[in-house]
This record gives sequence, structure tokens and C-alpha cells, in this order.
Amino acid sequence: MSILHKLTVLAAAVAFALPPAHAQWDDEPESGRAAGAGADFSTAPRVDVHKPTVIIPLYMRDKRIHGLSPFQELVDKTPEGGVLRVPAGNYSGPVHVKKRIKIEGEGEVVIDGGDKGTVFVLDTNEAILRNLTITGSGESHDSDDACLNVRGHGNLIENINIADCLFGIDLKQSDHNIVRNNKVRSKNFELGVRGDGIRLWYSNDNLIENNLVTDTRDMVAWYSHRNTYRGNEGRRSRYSIHFMFANDNIVEYNRFYDNSVGVYFMYMEGGVARGNIISHATGATGMGLGFKESSDILLEDNEIIYCAVGVGSDLSPFQPDTTIRFKNNRFAYNGIAVHLTSELGGNVLESNTFEGNLTDMFQAGRGRNEGPKNQWAGNYFDTYQGFDRDEDGYGDTPHEEYAYADRIWMEIPNARFFKTSPVLELLDFLERLAPFSSPDLQAKDDKPLYRKPERRTEGSAS
Repeated sequence: MSILHKLTVLAAAVAFALPPAHAQWDDEPESGRAAGAGADFSTAPRVDVHKPTVIIPLYMRDKRIHGLSPFQELVDKTPEGGVLRVPAGNYSGPVHVKKRIKIEGEGEVVIDGGDKGTVFVLDTNEAILRNLTITGSGESHDSDDACLNVRGHGNLIENINIADCLFGIDLKQSDHNIVRNNKVRSKNFELGVRGDGIRLWYSNDNLIENNLVTDTRDMVAWYSHRNTYRGNEGRRSRYSIHFMFANDNIVEYNRFYDNSVGVYFMYMEGGVARGNIISHATGATGMGLGFKESSDILLEDNEIIYCAVGVGSDLSPFQPDTTIRFKNNRFAYNGIAVHLTSELGGNVLESNTFEGNLTDMFQAGRGRNEGPKNQWAGNYFDTYQGFDRDEDGYGDTPHEEYAYADRIWMEIPNARFFKTSPVLELLDFLERLAPFSSPDLQAKDDKPLYRKPERRTEGSAS
């Protein structure tokens, strides 16, 4: 075969793989489209995922669904660009959508996967799924059994109820989608063997908005950039959101309760977390905000309350000449409000509120005779012991955090149970009164805010 012939065959194959150019649905308002939905997908060929989804046929699934109407038949009868309005009722999976259509349930529409494999695969661009219940996925982590597997761009997925599924909504190499107003719940397994509620893998510029994710394992974004998580609620899971190698993501106005970890930034550069409420991240690994070798992240207007550790940071910021900025956050009633496991500098904390914490700050990994390298400015501490004689709103003397005997319970986790016991409190008092050695200065705020600032209503963009 000649080189020219080979090039012609290759060009034809690429042209065949190109998705159609963007076309908005006639009844779909502009506000209902994904961020960046105006992108011209015709110039961006689809790339097959490394692990294609295996569609397990109906006859291999649980017999309880064999008598139900196959949902796939309704999809097959709907033409490209058509609208499928589904009457209320129970239907059987699996479903594989490979064309641009709009699917909208009318009443209670339940699609049951029969506890085997993935229930619904959306393998197209610019489709709409709305008002469906999808349930009964398989239990295999090897095949990523999910209720809804998304492998396309510019789709709208809203008002979907995901229940009794290993993985909930799984986006793989899928960009510019909207995932909105959905409810996601995993199978009734132990925490470590549940699937992820909403997972992004090599998926960029998606909007994850106003979803309720409960009793799953994690929400994760791996190798996925410029996504926005807004107005979601997460309860009783492990990680509310876990970023890994995922840059410039935005997390705003979410509410995360009773999870092991609120938001964890791992190997991440760029991004914002603002206006979130993270509460009751307790237990041995309980943490509101976590950082691992991450850089250039802004944390502002967040409420971190009743967590074992408010902020846990390891080697962050990681890149030279970068910062992690904490501004106008409230750290209240935590075990340790801010725990830095290394002293690289670059953390800037300004105008934050610290109240009711057992310890406001703990700095590990200090070099000998080195002072604090991080910047503290204009923060409020309810433990401040100075005055404001000139009434300028700031303390007359700096607020300083030293490491005294309470290092015992910081460095020996089992001793934390006894932190407020009379013995440790007495030991801490005596150490502060007459230290056996010079205490280590961990943090210094030269102009601490004297009065507790009023905060606006949290958890909203208003």
C-alpha cells in the first residue's frame, strides 16, 4: 500500500470519528447549557478510553427484570436529534445511547440494571437526560460498574435519581457537561468498598451543580481540569471531593457534613474553594481541608467547623514562589484548626477567624532556630490576651502561637483523647508558666483583629 493511500485511509477514519457540530435544542434555554458548550466539537476528535465499557446483555442480568420493558427499544426507535418522552413505569437495562437525543421521564420512570454491570451508558455528544431513576448496577470495581457512565461532550444530565449503585455518575474523557440536581447513593456496603458518587477521569470544563451525594465513597476528579463544583451537598462519605493531578478547579458554596475528609487537594496547581461549609469531619483521619504537594490555591469565606483537623497541609505550597492563601475563613470548634506538617513557607493567612478550637495552629517539621516562614495578618483569635487601647480594631501587641507541653497530644494521637483532662491541662499550664526549655514560636500575627468580625450568610453566592 502506498504512503498516499495510507494517508487517505487515515484521514477518512479520523473524519468518520468526528462528532457533529454543536446544535442547541429548540426548547433548551441558553442558561441550561454547559459552560463552554459553544465549543466547536467538530474540530476535536473523540479519543477512545483505554478501557471500553462492556455492555452485559439483559439475559445475563437478574431474572427480576426480565419481564420489564427494555428501555433500549425506546432509545432505538428515537431518531437522531429526536425527543423521547418516557411514560411512567419500570424498565429494564442495559441502555447504550450512541446518538444525540433528548430523554425525559414523565412521572416515575425507573430503569433497573438487574445488579449486573453498568446500567446506562451515554456515549454521545449534546444529549439530554432528565427525570429518570437509575438503579441496580453490578458490584465489580474491576469493570467500574455504574448507574450512569458518561463518555461524551456537552451533555446535560439533571434530575436523575441514582440509587443502589456501586459507582454513581462516572465521566470518562468527557468535557463541557452539566451534571445538575441529581441524587446519588451507593450500595449499602462498608465505606471502603463503595463506589464513587460522582467521578471525573480526564474530563475538563464540566459543571457539577446542586447534586446531593450521600453514603458513597468519594467524589473524585483525577487528571481533570477547570471543572466547577457548585452548590452540592455531600453526607456520610469518605472524601467529599478528592482532587488528584487536577488543576484550576473551582469548589464554591457546597455543604459537606459527616464525611471523613472535606476537600483534598493532591498534586494540584491552581484552584479556588470559596463559600463552602465543611462540618463534622471527625475520626482518626478527620480533616476539613487537606493539601498534599499542591500550589497556588485560594481558600476564602469557608466555614470549617467541628472537624478533628481544620486544615492539614503536607509540603504545600509545593512549587517555588507560589502561595496558598486563606482569607476570611472561619475555623471553629476543631481539634487543631491549622496543622502544617512541613515548614516551607508560602502559606498566607489573613482576616480569618479562630474560635473555640482546642489548638489554633500546630507547625511540624521546623528547622532548628528557625522562626515561622508563613504569613499571618489581621486574623481574629479568641485566645488573644492583649488589648486595643487606641481602638483601631487591632491588638496592641502581636498574637503569638508557641509549642508547649500540648505537643504530647499533637505528636501522640492516642493522647488526644485526654487533651482536656485535668492532668494535661495542669501540665500545659505549668509548662507555660515555667517552661523547662524555650518554647518554639509557630506563628505570629503582628496585627491581630481585636473583635470578632460579623460574617454574612454562608453557603450562598449572594
